[in-house]
Amino acid sequence: MRAEDEAEFRDYARARIVPLRRTAYLLCGDWHLADDLVQTTLTKLYVAWRRVNRREAVDGYTRQILVRSYLSERRRPWRREHPTAVLPERAELGREGPGERERLMSALARVPPRQRAVLVLRYWDDNSVATTAELLGCSEGTVKSQAARGLAALRGVLEIDNFELDSPSPATAPRRELR
Repeated sequence: MRAEDEAEFRDYARARIVPLRRTAYLLCGDWHLADDLVQTTLTKLYVAWRRVNRREAVDGYTRQILVRSYLSERRRPWRREHPTAVLPERAELGREGPGERERLMSALARVPPRQRAVLVLRYWDDNSVATTAELLGCSEGTVKSQAARGLAALRGVLEIDNFELDSPSPATAPRRELR
């Protein structure tokens, strides 16, 4: 690669690494795996940089590589590492209050991978249906149905969690006498 192409790639990677990492985390729910996905994405982008840089859609192509790398990783569970004795990371507190962000991330992690990819690309990255379909390599109808199913699954998980949090434990529940 020419020195000026390499400098352009380096500048692009520095500017996009944080948003790519956030997107990767939302897809997989694990900061370590998100870092691996970003590294894989940037490696693949580096190999194709001269060809891709000539087009104007570098960001779209990069997100497409990221999502496909994530989906590919999900298909190969036997290759994944299984670390043990790792402390969970603390989520940053947002305006929504303590625990809400963790609860939402936990619920998002329980949505099926394909639906999660659609939700992240559509609602987190704020892509159109057409762009999301192009990134995932599917039809717009598939994106719409996966988004609807993903939102329903997310709502269902959050409602179940809400019910479990709101329902009294057997020890604290008021007792009723049978007559």
